[in-house]
Amino acid sequence: MSEKQIFQPNPEFSKSANIGSMDEYNALQNRAINDYEGFWGDFAKEKLDWIEPFTNVLDESEAPFVKWFDGGKLNVSAQCIDRHLDTRKNKAAIIFEGDRGDVETITYLELYRNVNRFANLLKEDFGVKKGDRVVIYMPMIPEAAYAMLACARIGAIHSIVFGGFSSAALKDRIEDADAKVVITADGAFRKSKPYMLKPVVDAALEGDTPVEKVLVVERNNEDVTWKEGRDYSYHELIKSKSSECEAEVMDSEDPLFLLYTSGSTGKPKGVQHNSAGYILWAQMTMEWVFDVKENDTFWCTADVGWITGHTYIVYGPLAMGATTLMFEGVITYPDAGRPWAMVEKHRINQFYTAPTAIRVLHKMGEDEPKKYDLSSLKVLGTVGEPIDPPAWGWYYEEVGNSKCAIVDTYWQTETGGHVISPLPGATPIKPGCATLPVPGIIAEILDPITGEKSEVGETGYMCISKPWPAQIRSVWGDKERYVKSYFGDVKKDGKAVYFTGDGARYDEDGYITITGRTDDVINVSGHRMGTAEVEAVINEDENVAEVAVVGKPHGLKGECIFAYIVLKSDDHITDTAEEVKAINNIIKQEIGTIAMCDHIVFVPGLPKTRSGKIMRRILRAIAKGEEITQDISTLEDPAIVAKIESMVEC
Repeated sequence: MSEKQIFQPNPEFSKSANIGSMDEYNALQNRAINDYEGFWGDFAKEKLDWIEPFTNVLDESEAPFVKWFDGGKLNVSAQCIDRHLDTRKNKAAIIFEGDRGDVETITYLELYRNVNRFANLLKEDFGVKKGDRVVIYMPMIPEAAYAMLACARIGAIHSIVFGGFSSAALKDRIEDADAKVVITADGAFRKSKPYMLKPVVDAALEGDTPVEKVLVVERNNEDVTWKEGRDYSYHELIKSKSSECEAEVMDSEDPLFLLYTSGSTGKPKGVQHNSAGYILWAQMTMEWVFDVKENDTFWCTADVGWITGHTYIVYGPLAMGATTLMFEGVITYPDAGRPWAMVEKHRINQFYTAPTAIRVLHKMGEDEPKKYDLSSLKVLGTVGEPIDPPAWGWYYEEVGNSKCAIVDTYWQTETGGHVISPLPGATPIKPGCATLPVPGIIAEILDPITGEKSEVGETGYMCISKPWPAQIRSVWGDKERYVKSYFGDVKKDGKAVYFTGDGARYDEDGYITITGRTDDVINVSGHRMGTAEVEAVINEDENVAEVAVVGKPHGLKGECIFAYIVLKSDDHITDTAEEVKAINNIIKQEIGTIAMCDHIVFVPGLPKTRSGKIMRRILRAIAKGEEITQDISTLEDPAIVAKIESMVEC
């Protein structure tokens, strides 16, 4: 596979697709360009059930603090549940599969009752009311979704903290949100073994905190410490709660949730998403990008602790009345056939995961997909980083049987949903290329100095030049940081526009390829190169399973390129020096001698979060010979850091 190949949509799929041709795509995008407020206003009326209609589509009078659908009133929990009860009450809303293979199916009627009981518990026992912040520190179990929707039902603002974060990271987020309640679990299961969450919460709440009460869902039934007057059992309290709870009437711009994006260093940055615009775009992208239909079963492998889990496990699928699968475990356990066995068992129609997961599945079980019936699959998706063409090729040919479209989605926590992506029934696809903006999104690659649109082949800044309904509304408690972080770098026609922080370039067809973070740029002898571009080329070597590239200080060049490479297998590689030479030859051919690696280290794995994100900050520190000071307890395999350090000569 290469980026130069073009794959046309499956014509049979296109016949019934929600957007079935480029003519339909262009008509939608031209409509947005020519009548922006009319475009969004019409879809808001069509897709959402309003308690009171909005009076104004878009207010930019205080930009970049914008308002969408001003005057409108609704409730996001009701959007996701109540409006489906007349026609879908017995339909599966959530299919849960546990780490150990246990399966539970929750219908829309059961979801309604469970969420209402949870909402009544929060109101009656914990005194949670509209505007209060509730931190959710949970494993991937149905109660996590119930907690989210219960908060939305009573107007509380939830802030989910990924269950792999340390007590210090959890404490920072609790304090920044000024949360009065924490919802957690005793623990959960991972690779058939119990792991604990409640002790992390206990450590986070040592000393003075704003938290008054902790609700504990008993999942793995391991012994935990209970603090009288603060800690309460979910299973005990929920027994007496009514399954009816009236949904709070919310303004369209009332906050729905906070999600913190900073890593383990620096002050957490609470991205604030509001109600109407977010839920509208979550539903629309489900329908357009994944082409989900009434009888489909959708599986996103993310965790609800990340924005992908918010939008494409809970809110997006449920808003459109789909069936969504929640998975507690690790997709490579007990072996690399696990996801394909689940696709066969649950008849999954759309499968959405990270390129890192695809590369690992390819490495661990290249032939595993052949062992299972994957004929139910219609759309394959990727999220989190650009997917390299070799991984794309395996995903397309072996998992999708060369019939399924691959939607390589580009978006961020701050965008709420997809902003650039192929549409499976319409867009001709190029491997490793994000392709075109989703209809309604005015995304442009701009020169950071002039604000003009970048020329073909030139790397510029990936920007969105008009506000959109699902965009970040502010950084919680820090409006100045919001403006500085997202609207301080690029201006178009004298007006500050949203800058994603990523570099990108156009090709001759106007397609967009993301080249990586602009702060993930290596400056070699005055030449700036995106790490993603170098990584994509290295991945073309048939022996490479994964790669991460960072910059290392160099006395002559300023910086040189340092590559950490995981090989598919080293059984047949007798001379690593020859493999280094082969990799650098590929780089020389594809990019040029300026991009050749001064350092290539073959490692057994890369430091990743449990969601699959490669922690390049750790790799930079190792390359520079610096001490690792950040918390590595949140990594999928913390021991990998010491292994890599021992292999690097600094």
